[in-house]
Amino acid sequence: MAVRLERETLWLNQKEMAKLFDKDQSVIARHIRSIYAEGELAPLKSNMQKMHIPGSDRPVVYYNLDVIISVGYRVNSKRGTQFRIWATNVLREHIVKGYTKNERRLKELKQSLQLVEHVLNRHDVDTDQAKALLRVVTDYARALDLIDDYDYRRTPKPDVATGPAKGISHEEALDIVGRLRVKFGASALFGKEKDQSLHSSLAAVMQTFGGKDLYPGLEEKAAHLLYFLVKNHSFVDGNKRIAAALFLWFMEKNGLLYRADGTKRIPDNALVAITLLIAESAPKEKEFMIPIVLSLIDKRN
Repeated sequence: MAVRLERETLWLNQKEMAKLFDKDQSVIARHIRSIYAEGELAPLKSNMQKMHIPGSDRPVVYYNLDVIISVGYRVNSKRGTQFRIWATNVLREHIVKGYTKNERRLKELKQSLQLVEHVLNRHDVDTDQAKALLRVVTDYARALDLIDDYDYRRTPKPDVATGPAKGISHEEALDIVGRLRVKFGASALFGKEKDQSLHSSLAAVMQTFGGKDLYPGLEEKAAHLLYFLVKNHSFVDGNKRIAAALFLWFMEKNGLLYRADGTKRIPDNALVAITLLIAESAPKEKEFMIPIVLSLIDKRN
């Protein structure tokens, strides 16, 4: 079967898709109508075009790769299942082999992930290997955005909660440090203050200027608290563990730690990663560290 390659994509007509997926052309046409009717794709010139082919007295409509993929995830046939598994492996290769470091490929991958996510939300998609693997890939779509933002030093706009914040007092913080010392069986040096910077970190996030909060969003306060606690290195020992614990307690006090369904908003491994990243970052990178933390704890998670 001949495949048309134009404008950095490939094109097939309905008859060719019927052959590819081993289904009647009427089935392919019905799926395409559903794709456009449900808003999964828009009937634009970028994804469909009329072409003249030998032996036909009228132009034939061809569809680009986005439409072909969408049809492939709807059609119920052995060839359709094979296609879904193939598409899964291609997407997985993008992740595993790091092809997404290329900006253009990253953009294309995210567009494909959005398309796949629409398909996965349909109730009639086969529960085969492709669906299970693609669910994993789509779950990481935001992570790809975040990595790309970090690489290009873009500041993602957070979706933060506003309202009165509940701070952590110095005495409250020391009580938590004492509990951590017992939990970890640490020495007396664990949580032993070196200076007044703990008090300063706790107070800084609650500052106001001209009657307005210096850090207006609850997540913004939480992100700055973690940063200040890690970078100020207030204790002889245990700085990162204490910083993470106080950050979590601030999140809990302000209703940010858990989602509505009771699951954690920030996974354990993400907390470890961002705490270590802050610790190793240069002071001049603060403007990039804070948005990273915000992206992990904002309302979209």
